[in-house]
Formats: sequence, structure tokens, C-alpha cells
Amino acid sequence: MLPKNAAVLAAIPDDRWLSTMSKCVFQSGFHWKVVENKWNAFEEVFDGFDLGHMGFMTDEEIDDHLSNPKIIRHGKKIASIRDNAQFLSALSRENGSVGEVFAHWPVTDFTGLLAMLKKRGTRLGGATAMYFLRFMGADGFILSRDVVAALVREGVIDKTPTSKRDMDKVQQAFTAWHQETARPLMQISRILACSIDG
Repeated sequence: MLPKNAAVLAAIPDDRWLSTMSKCVFQSGFHWKVVENKWNAFEEVFDGFDLGHMGFMTDEEIDDHLSNPKIIRHGKKIASIRDNAQFLSALSRENGSVGEVFAHWPVTDFTGLLAMLKKRGTRLGGATAMYFLRFMGADGFILSRDVVAALVREGVIDKTPTSKRDMDKVQQAFTAWHQETARPLMQISRILACSIDG
């Protein structure tokens, strides 16, 4: 498991970032297979996740989507497509493209990236942003139950990290392991997860 390099990440079209982001938002709290089975319909219904069109989706259009049996009809998650299209459009304007942001964000500040996504995006807290970045091929960790258990075992934290202080400790540990081993964060995260029995 290797992250995509910066050039590959930077070249990913903006609409693909919104598509995967939206998919991760819908997967949160749902059986992932249900979302996967409907995703082609989502692509059709939401015009391939074009940022310009999705960013100007009206409340009436959102209401119309709530009666569409082709997709998962969850009002707040549907509205998040519009909100996140506006967020990603701003990132694109500020940086040339959405991919440029994720391609050049330092792995030594992965928690800063998660904080930015949570603050500026919609419904991107918890593990949602971590899975989104992993699925896009950006380097980072996922704080799964097993990874958290391994971090507790290693004395990095004493419980699931929720505070900035604890997230800073997690970042420091991952950065140190990254520098010691030259492995990407996603590999370190996977190794930690596999080190927990059962």
C-alpha cells in the first residue's frame, strides 16, 4: 500500500475529489456496500459531481433529490454535496486545483489537514476525512479501533484522541516513525492495526 505521488494527486480532476468526498460522507453510518451499489446512480443524478453545478444546487433541487429512489435519500448528506462543492471550489481558486492542496500538504501536518477539512468542509469530522484521503491516495493514517489500541499500547495516548493535544501526540508519533523508517503514514497505520490481535 503506497500513496500516490504529488504529480498524480495534483492531476486528479476537481470533480473526482468531490465524488469521493461525497461517497465517504454517505458511507458514514451506512453499510458501505449499499452506497457502493448506488454510486453509479449518484454520479448520474449529481452530474458527475461538477463543482460549478453542485455548488449552485438550489434548496428545491435538494428537496427533489429527497424523492429520488435511485440514491440514498438523506437530506443533510445531500445538502453536504452543495456545501462541499463550494468548499472545494474555494480551495481550487486559492491553489489552482483541489489536487494541488492535497498533493503538497506535508505529512508532518496530517492532523492540520484533517482539522482544515473539518473546519471548512461539511460532515468531514471523525474518520470520514481520513477515509476520503486514503481512498484518493493521499498519505495519512486512519485512527481505526485497532490503530488507537496500538497507540495506547505504545504509550502515545491513553484513549481515543479527541482533543487537539492528543491529536498532536498522534502526529508526533507518526512523524517520528515516518522519519525512522521512511515508510508512508498509511503503511505505518496499517502495521499498527495488524499488530493488534483479534
